Amino acid sequence: MKNQVEEFNEYRQKMNEKILGDNNKIIKRIFNLDTNAFTAGALDVKTKELLGLVASTVLRCDDCIKYHLETSYKEGLSKEEVMEALSIATLVGGTIVIPHLRRAYEFWEELEAPQPPKGE
Repeated sequence: MKNQVEEFNEYRQKMNEKILGDNNKIIKRIFNLDTNAFTAGALDVKTKELLGLVASTVLRCDDCIKYHLETSYKEGLSKEEVMEALSIATLVGGTIVIPHLRRAYEFWEELEAPQPPKGE
């Protein structure tokens, strides 16, 4: 059975391929700008991912939150670092972001959960 991390990534990849396959110049440039904005520069990638996570939480975008959580996880950020960033997002965003905080916490738990070997 797939977990929500696998489901999210499969859906995201499938839809991105369809969207980019239509060859819309503006959409391709927006996707490229987004990718390049999160590369290392004056700020390192980890800091940029935390900034993206906070902004996504305040804006209440669950897909964006999941994306930044997974990238933060892959970049080696600790649960404590991520939860501290989410605490700032909750402070700034107010109680309306608490449902997104719950889903973010649940998604992070799945990222940390041991994964069964492929094929099982």
